[in-house]
Amino acid sequence: MWLVLALGGAVVVLTGWLPADTAYDVAVERAVPVMVFLVAITVLADLAEKAGVFDAAARVCARLARGSTVRLFLLVAGLGTLTTIGMSLDTTAVLLTPVVLTITDKLGLRPLPFALLVVWLANTSSLLLPVSNLTNLLAVDRLGVHPGEFLARMALPELACVLVTVLYLGLIHHRDLRGGFDPPETVPPPDIWTFRICAAACLALAPGVIIGIEPWIVAVPCAAAAVAVFAVRSPHSLGLDLLPWRIVLLTEGLFLVVTAVTVHGGRELIENLAGDSTLATVFTAGAAANLVNNLPAYLAVESAVPQGATTQLLAALIGTNAGPLILVWGSLATLLWRERCRARGVQISALRFALVGLGGVPLVLLAGWAALLVTA
Repeated sequence: MWLVLALGGAVVVLTGWLPADTAYDVAVERAVPVMVFLVAITVLADLAEKAGVFDAAARVCARLARGSTVRLFLLVAGLGTLTTIGMSLDTTAVLLTPVVLTITDKLGLRPLPFALLVVWLANTSSLLLPVSNLTNLLAVDRLGVHPGEFLARMALPELACVLVTVLYLGLIHHRDLRGGFDPPETVPPPDIWTFRICAAACLALAPGVIIGIEPWIVAVPCAAAAVAVFAVRSPHSLGLDLLPWRIVLLTEGLFLVVTAVTVHGGRELIENLAGDSTLATVFTAGAAANLVNNLPAYLAVESAVPQGATTQLLAALIGTNAGPLILVWGSLATLLWRERCRARGVQISALRFALVGLGGVPLVLLAGWAALLVTA
């Protein structure tokens, strides 16, 4: 997929289907800061996993649950939400998923409720900070607002979407959440210094962004600190495979191809579907995200939202962030999550995933939309 989209981006530029000045604005002016952040956060997250940060956090949740499966479910929900807010939805999907599945296996618990909880929260809790989702970085750039202002507007929608997610998944899996387990033993990290530095770097991301520093400017030194400690303590863990170059090419291709489509009729279609209604915008964005992936869907819907229509643009974010949970290709995070589940022997069919999504996604979107109107 990444190769097809990368070639597609090149084709729309070379053929002139996307004008060169527009392509530069999209691929360089808007995309480069996003790509730098993506590379830095991916490197930091991978090294934090190797340092045992996520495993330690999951084990703390298991001990705090004191043998209660319901409490563990709620604690994992909290951990998934915090990871998404501070380190992006892809980090939650890629790195927290295998850790949670390992813990549930060791505790003898059914993995499906916890696996679905992680991927749902990776999407529905990605509304709060610019770093939580690449779409947020684009929206903050378009709106020109301080991250603190963005947080203030999205805090209530974030809370609403998270609460509905946890309640919905908890109810449909209530039988699996009965009973208890024996708390796991404490396991020391592989190396105390890599653990401490990586944990500190992860914790430093959100405060830096909240006070108004550009996300990529915060992420790069945090990733550099992790690389530096590994270079000293465990140099064999470093390699070019840490760089997510396939995802970078895929994302750049998406930027260019979707912009070309919106220029040639896509914008008018979305304008007709959404109009000036925030509710219609939420569901149009959610449907588009499920059909073509959330990042291109956001770019397409953004192009149809008038300048100055802040609430409508934030409504589009609710749709593209919290909505792509019906079709498995709705977000890159979901595709990566599914791969991690398969690697751990947890099979979730596309049909089952869609049925769960059809029941819960409309509730999440309605809750997020209603909360957004309160903050307007």
